[in-house]
Amino acid sequence: MSKTWTLAALADATQTTVHGNADKTIQAVASIEQAQAHELSYIRDRKYFNLLNTSKAGALILTADLAAQYQGNALISKNPYLTYARIVTLFNPLHRPAAGIHPSAVIAEEVSLGADVHIGANVVLESGVTVGAGTVISAGCYLGRNVQLGAQSLLYPKVMLYSDTEIGERAIIHSGAVIGADGFGFVPESTGWYKIPQIGKVILGNDVEIGANTCIDRAAMGSTRLGDGVKLDNLIHIAHNVQIGDHTVIAACTGIAGSAKIGSHCQISGMCSIAGHLVIADRVTITGTSFVINSITEPGVYSSGVTVEEHGLWRKNAVRFRQLDQMARRLASLEKQLAELQNNKD
Repeated sequence: MSKTWTLAALADATQTTVHGNADKTIQAVASIEQAQAHELSYIRDRKYFNLLNTSKAGALILTADLAAQYQGNALISKNPYLTYARIVTLFNPLHRPAAGIHPSAVIAEEVSLGADVHIGANVVLESGVTVGAGTVISAGCYLGRNVQLGAQSLLYPKVMLYSDTEIGERAIIHSGAVIGADGFGFVPESTGWYKIPQIGKVILGNDVEIGANTCIDRAAMGSTRLGDGVKLDNLIHIAHNVQIGDHTVIAACTGIAGSAKIGSHCQISGMCSIAGHLVIADRVTITGTSFVINSITEPGVYSSGVTVEEHGLWRKNAVRFRQLDQMARRLASLEKQLAELQNNKD
């Protein structure tokens, strides 16, 4: 059961201030439409202003300007969404199982385990593995030779870490993630394709989170590297030798081809395709379903692709798209003729 908090205690924990009754008790967090007298909710911007005086919540998280127009209890925050997230964490702390090693785990003799580590059922740790203190490795995980996993990390069930993978502290890796599989490297020969050995590794920084069924390939040589604080959603593919800067976030179903270099503090939306061997600057935002085939050298928001439209209109536009080169050539010819006529008239 969640702990009961007073608004004063929540304010102290989140560095906010109380508007109204500081002794008001809160037992849970709920959406603004459903919150009741014992619950807390939030409004993050003015588009929800119409809900301000209809909510039944015991308290709201508001900006100072909205709180000035509200008669009820509130926590005043410069960033209500962030304060909401911190309070949800207070009411719902992450469950970490007790330290110990399940009898069915298979652990090589050369493994080094830190204090208070939890090893779940059917976990396999190969020789040379190092696990930091307080880390949780859930059921069915596999850590290959010489894997290094930092302290206070959490591996959900059936995470696969191939040999030589290095992961920093406080990592969260969700089920089905595969880190360190071979990069996609083949050379054509007369009988088909010759596999290029992938002899590099994957290195992840501190405070990285990897979503379910996301794959990060080992480098052909050197390392595929993700910086501190990188957050990856589910079903993402990071190819060999990709470099991703600190605190970049990437949404689901995005694919990044080999040797691309992504800057720090970037935001890459879902279903983007990023070609290999290009560079994306720091603090770039790429909107959903974009196809990036050239380097981006300046911070900003970038988009590509065509939005959905009625099928008949889409077919007509698709035909026009195929005619663009011909139309451009005709336009250039007409402009040239117009310029010649103008010169003759002068």
